[in-house]
Amino acid sequence: MKGVGILSFILIVLINSCKKEEAAAPAVRSYRMGFQNSAPRFDDFNLTIQSLQLWSARADAAMITTEVPWDSLYAGHTIQRYILNNYSGLVDYYRTNNFKLWMYIDPANGLNRGSDANALVAMGKSIAQDDVQKLYRRFVVAMDSMLQPDHLGLALETNLIRMASSPSIYSGVKKAANDAAIDVRAIDPTVKLSVSIQAEVAWGIGSPNGYGNFVGIEQDLTDFPFAHELGISSYPYFNAAKPGDLPIEYYAKLVAGKSMPIFVSEGGWTSQTFTARNQQVIAGSTTLQQDYVTRQSQLLDQAKAIAVFQLTFTDIDLDHLPVGTDPTIKYFAYLGLVDINLEPKPSLTTWDNVFKRKLGAN
Repeated sequence: MKGVGILSFILIVLINSCKKEEAAAPAVRSYRMGFQNSAPRFDDFNLTIQSLQLWSARADAAMITTEVPWDSLYAGHTIQRYILNNYSGLVDYYRTNNFKLWMYIDPANGLNRGSDANALVAMGKSIAQDDVQKLYRRFVVAMDSMLQPDHLGLALETNLIRMASSPSIYSGVKKAANDAAIDVRAIDPTVKLSVSIQAEVAWGIGSPNGYGNFVGIEQDLTDFPFAHELGISSYPYFNAAKPGDLPIEYYAKLVAGKSMPIFVSEGGWTSQTFTARNQQVIAGSTTLQQDYVTRQSQLLDQAKAIAVFQLTFTDIDLDHLPVGTDPTIKYFAYLGLVDINLEPKPSLTTWDNVFKRKLGAN
């Protein structure tokens, strides 16, 4: 009988322990969750609508990230007409769903941070030039005044641009963004302004010390003083073997000691293995992706983040890319929570479980 009593006691302890672990995840999330509208194929309108309907059912925020349409604007298209044709209807849909809207306008190259935007390169132009900066500023002001986002980002992955590009490109991005902030503030005193940084660069990833070579974001805050909140870009599968390797303070440490709201402006974990340009094999699987969504929620909770976005809800169909698409897009082709046929991956269930948590005051 004494042995049975001890066994019962152990079982009770184990059960209570399990209950405590289950209760560890907060019942309330501090952060909104959302996506940028995406589809497996860029020219399939019906597929785009299906994707929009699927992801909007599991979101309370939306992201628009765009380069300036340099080629269209330099060809004579008006900024206002471009915005009406490409964004206004989508933003109206977001408003009917009561989504908070984040918007990032990229003065640089979204896929190659060492270069100017491809359209500028093709025209022999650069963000380092005064006329290009002025056009960027006009586009930013029009996007803000016509679409009225709740949050507006004026430069993306600034620390990665500083590391990878020429000093002239970085200086051009810095001047354009700071001048645009002045322009926006002259007409809109309430929109929340930011830039985004690359988490892996801030952590010194790629150095021999791995996560032990923390660099931080002080230079970015100095160079972009208008930023009162911070976007974080993070694609840790290029460096980490598994999501659990990310320190719990992976986001929180970036703003330790500062009163600065943070949000994840883009990121994810690939669900398929691929080989990078340097012949490094990047490990991915649906299990790792699902683990990442879980780990991501823990990092967000630790940082008391205000939002998280994944730019691609769907995978990208690499067999149907427009001519001229940067080939490095293949590195980001398998980040979707559904595949190219809109079939759910295991990570979608995990996202949904996090989304079911009650949203706190935000």
